[in-house]
Amino acid sequence: QVQLVESGGGLVQPGGSLRLSCAGAGIIFRSYAMGWYRQAPGKQREWVAGISSGGNTNYADSVKGRFTISRDNAKNTVYLQMNSLTPEDTAVYYCKVRAKYDYWGQGTQVTVSS
Repeated sequence: QVQLVESGGGLVQPGGSLRLSCAGAGIIFRSYAMGWYRQAPGKQREWVAGISSGGNTNYADSVKGRFTISRDNAKNTVYLQMNSLTPEDTAVYYCKVRAKYDYWGQGTQVTVSS
């Protein structure tokens, strides 16, 4: 059974940093592209960052220069390092693996507030 589990969310002040992790079970991340998405209250789910199986990365304009996506295939884990956080980054963050089907994690809450 495929399971993706996000962790690392929480409450942080504006300007702070968080590192999110997404660990997989029942699927090997190595062969697949991975992505991070987020959904803020009252908004549609938004793509944030992606990383290919070969390690190429892409970012939404809203997070470019502040967020970094990376992967550790030996640990079957993908990360999202988030720096210079603002209240606009407040959302539930989800990871996704694009295999034959798309698999999603349960999400982790990130709240940026003073």
